[in-house]
Amino acid sequence: MKFTSFSSKLGMLALAGSLLASCAEKTEIAKDQITPEAIAKIQALGFSSANVQRDGDAYIVEGDIRLTDRDLAAAYSNGKLLRVGSEEQYRTTNLVKAPRVVTISLSNKMPASYAAVVDEVVRRYNAENLTLTFSRVASGGNIVLTTANGSYLASAGFPTSAGAPYNQVNVNTRAIGTNPNVNYAATIIAHEVGHCIGFRHTDYMDRSYSCGGSTSNEGASTVGAILVPGTPAAADPNSWMLACIGSGQNRYFNANDRTALNYLY
Repeated sequence: MKFTSFSSKLGMLALAGSLLASCAEKTEIAKDQITPEAIAKIQALGFSSANVQRDGDAYIVEGDIRLTDRDLAAAYSNGKLLRVGSEEQYRTTNLVKAPRVVTISLSNKMPASYAAVVDEVVRRYNAENLTLTFSRVASGGNIVLTTANGSYLASAGFPTSAGAPYNQVNVNTRAIGTNPNVNYAATIIAHEVGHCIGFRHTDYMDRSYSCGGSTSNEGASTVGAILVPGTPAAADPNSWMLACIGSGQNRYFNANDRTALNYLY
């Protein structure tokens, strides 16, 4: 998820600006270089190719979504057109098999203060009476929060083809804080859990709506950007799945978010 200041358009989860790295040795530059082939595959998967970051063995796209080389390998094998719409709720092709309990835990690298954040995330989802029930566990959760660095606040991926949630949320505790405001941090983590269970950004087709910058039309997709019936065709400035967020903002699920959650789960 991206961060935006209140002086710009508000939106969801990543820090303002892109992370620029310089190095004196050409070999070190090459190691983190993102090839034109990778950019083309990211576009073919239906994601913005603007400000793509390399983060270990993954690429961070759209501010907070993690894609691996395995994800990119499917880019040209099963392309299909995205529906290009307005700011509505969208889901991926893969969803979590329900009913089930989705457990969330903290890695041993996470500050203990994030237990209260996870509890708030669990409370928010469970208040919607979905077929997915959420629970914090001491360790070994279906979704594990772990620490990360970068120019994003947090990042996650999408459900597996077997119907399991994505298993990790990477949290930039230096940016959010080691003892954060619970509602602000819970808004960020609830957004990432949304990705883990199959939600794309509400403004995937034009992230400038919440992040500012230029308009981006993402083209074709294999992971899916499927409109959730009953969600609005007009702009939705308060959705929990917008791509960028203002500092300290607290977003509960709004009426359209609840429609989307209840339709899927």
